[in-house]
Amino acid sequence: MKKKINWPNIYLFFVFILLYLPIFYLIFYSFNSGGNMNHFSGFTLENYQAVFEDKRLIGIVLNTFLLAFLSALLATMIGVFGAMMIYYTKKRQARNTLLSFNNILMVSPDVIIGASFLIFFTFLGIRLGFSSVLLSHVAFSIPIVVLMVLPKLQEMNDSMIDAAKDLGANAWTVISKVIIPSITPGIIAGYFMAFTYSLDDFAVTFFVTGNGFSTLSVEIYSRARQGISLEINALSALLFLFSLFLVIGYYFISQSNMSKKQRRLRKQHEEVAHIL
Repeated sequence: MKKKINWPNIYLFFVFILLYLPIFYLIFYSFNSGGNMNHFSGFTLENYQAVFEDKRLIGIVLNTFLLAFLSALLATMIGVFGAMMIYYTKKRQARNTLLSFNNILMVSPDVIIGASFLIFFTFLGIRLGFSSVLLSHVAFSIPIVVLMVLPKLQEMNDSMIDAAKDLGANAWTVISKVIIPSITPGIIAGYFMAFTYSLDDFAVTFFVTGNGFSTLSVEIYSRARQGISLEINALSALLFLFSLFLVIGYYFISQSNMSKKQRRLRKQHEEVAHIL
């Protein structure tokens, strides 16, 4: 009997090869002592040492991560309440309109968004730098958070809100004690997505950054135009490892939240069974 070929798995395997092979190729040559990517001359850590000795580059790395943390935090706070506003809008047409405006920002080209922010900041007289990049990153990250949180709001049991109101809870108590705990996985996912988008954004940042401030994506682009430098390879390898740890951390946080939710549901079932 002939074995059936699993074409979807084979296709998926080649897709992963296509995606990860250039990354591993880049990481492999970050250890090259030859100074180029044509021939591997020998193993060395000098390229990584050069990264840590470059004070300007370290400053840019710190600025980039600070920008990502702040923009993701602000976007998550705004996006959560934005998702709640969309979800609790009673009129269906108004709700669909708000959701459409949110989705338009998701599909708009980054170049158009960047150019629009540049014109907007220039018109308002806002100096290009950290503040302009932060505002831009918050703005394009909010729709991402909204899309992450909305499905969790739709999965939530609205009867819990009615029960909390019947017991005398005010609006803030309902939000902090009922809604937020129920949509926590969506909030965490939204924060991580916003953080990732801010960390690797280039197109929007390129338009709104000014003299004296730069992010990793803009700096790597500038250095790559000057020629091949294995210091860029070493920096890219470190960023890849950080992203990997970020994904692993998100996985464990998600699993922890899932376990807590299962334990809470099991406890509720046991209490109901005991009453019956």
